[in-house]
Amino acid sequence: MNNRDKQVINKILFEIEVIEQLITGFNNKDFIADERTKRAVCMTLINIGELVKNLSDDFKAASTSIPWKSIAGMRDVTAHKYQTLKMGDVWHTIKCDMPVLKAQLEGIIK
Repeated sequence: MNNRDKQVINKILFEIEVIEQLITGFNNKDFIADERTKRAVCMTLINIGELVKNLSDDFKAASTSIPWKSIAGMRDVTAHKYQTLKMGDVWHTIKCDMPVLKAQLEGIIK
C-alpha cells in the first residue's frame, strides 16, 4: 500500500467514526425522524464514497473483499438521488455494513 492510499484509508476511518458519533443513542425510528442527523450521515457517506474514488486501482484490486464499486455507487445515489433515497436502507448501511468496512480497513492499516 502506498502512502497516499494509507492516508485515504485513514480519512475513511475518520468519516466512519463521524457517523458512529452522529448516531450514538439512535435507533432506526429516531434516525428516520431526525432530519439533521439524516442529512449529516448522508453527507458523510458521500465523503466516504469520494474518498474511495481516490484510492489507487492497484490498492482496490488487491483488496477484493471490500465492495469498492458499491461504496462509490452509494455515494452517487446519495448525492444525486437524495429525495428518493430510502432512509431505512441508509440505516441498514450504517449499522450493518459500516462496522464490517471499518474492521476490514483497520485490518489493512495494521
